[in-house]
Amino acid sequence: MPIECNTAHSKGLAFYCKEESCKHMSYAEMKTTEFKLTLIAEHAKRDKNMKFMSLAHLLNAEFLKNGFNRLNRNKAIGIDKVSWHDYNEDLDGNIELLIEKLKKKSFKPIPARRVYIQKDDGKKRPLGISTTENKIVELGVKRILESIFEQDFSEQSFGFRPSRSCHDALKATNNLITSKPTNHLVEADIKGFFDNVSHEILMRFLEIRIADRTLLMLIEKFLKAGYIDDGMLVQTEKGTPQGSILSPILANIFLHYVLDEWFEKTVKTHARGFCEIVRYADDFICFVQYKDDAIKIERALKNRFNRFSLEIHPDKSKRISFGKYEQENAKTEKRRANVFTFLGFTHFCTKSRKGYFKLGRKTSKKKFAQKCKDMNEWLKENRCMMNTQNMWNILASKLRGHYQYYGVSENSNSISNFYYLTIRAIFKWLNRRSQRRSMNWKSFNKYLAHYPLPKPTIKCSFYT
Repeated sequence: MPIECNTAHSKGLAFYCKEESCKHMSYAEMKTTEFKLTLIAEHAKRDKNMKFMSLAHLLNAEFLKNGFNRLNRNKAIGIDKVSWHDYNEDLDGNIELLIEKLKKKSFKPIPARRVYIQKDDGKKRPLGISTTENKIVELGVKRILESIFEQDFSEQSFGFRPSRSCHDALKATNNLITSKPTNHLVEADIKGFFDNVSHEILMRFLEIRIADRTLLMLIEKFLKAGYIDDGMLVQTEKGTPQGSILSPILANIFLHYVLDEWFEKTVKTHARGFCEIVRYADDFICFVQYKDDAIKIERALKNRFNRFSLEIHPDKSKRISFGKYEQENAKTEKRRANVFTFLGFTHFCTKSRKGYFKLGRKTSKKKFAQKCKDMNEWLKENRCMMNTQNMWNILASKLRGHYQYYGVSENSNSISNFYYLTIRAIFKWLNRRSQRRSMNWKSFNKYLAHYPLPKPTIKCSFYT
């Protein structure tokens, strides 16, 4: 007999349901981990104080296989040199052994392989390449954590969350400056955040919602797994494993309690006027109405992060006046109007054609220079390595990718300049394939007309 939907939900039980929203699930479908995660999310949303007692059992064979099939098949491999395809050759047997280790609590994450990637400022960012088996378990744990903590996270947090993106954070920034009484900003960047997160404090935050010791011990094992750098095993006593699947959700949980919740419950209640925050991962901006509030918030932020063994970066953090009256204030004070950079875009105050205030933005100088440099180097390295047709297809893909991120409202000039400089670089390197010049601009433009590359377009509007 079917059970009414509201009765089943109140007890958190598997059920047959006549309601259209439940899609007439079979009993077998309702026993799946996917369905159980939906129920967990509903309970977490309904009761903000609920602690979940039994979660580790959700890491069953069906769920882990599903996670395995979600992994990128062409990602770099870990120190065990087992690729996705290698693991898939005996998937059932490998998953069975993994389940056995998890049940016996003998599973021990293999240390990540550390690699370094170049940053825009010339420094190198460390990343950890996990093994395939580590990734399977990490993804399963991540999805369990998301089902619970996504119900608690702030609407003003955008980094590494389902159905949220950089563009959403930029749109929120635009709205808070143009539609709210924002006159001051506090820009902040946490110094070495991912390398300095306290394991002890992070585990305390996880225990606010999770009482399953088995799952908590598994997460702690990943935190303590360490990494292999130049053949040496390095133990990790703090920090989240950068590059791992688990790292973003753990970072969001940590910053939810340290920053987002504190800002909502403490900062807003003590501020004299309007204030709000937008956070993307460890980068965030506070939007403030009054200068005295901005000064207090800047000081409070430093104290708050010091309390949790973290530090606000002195060079990447600042307090500035910004908003509808910034241009007039700058003229009165005989200075340049302030600007700020967030998520690769420089934001500045400007006016519409009708003379109304609006927020302008362009690709930051550092990012623009780096993207042009990357494109130029790629053309230089590949001009003789592939035929023109293959080169053209990859070029088209690279341009589309650039427009997909940087093609936002008010940034048409920057993406047009990037297209123009790319065309010039193509002409230069195609003509260096041999000692003789193979094309002049006239013939090159004819070729472009016949085989066009994607033109600059705005992909994301902040006004619709």
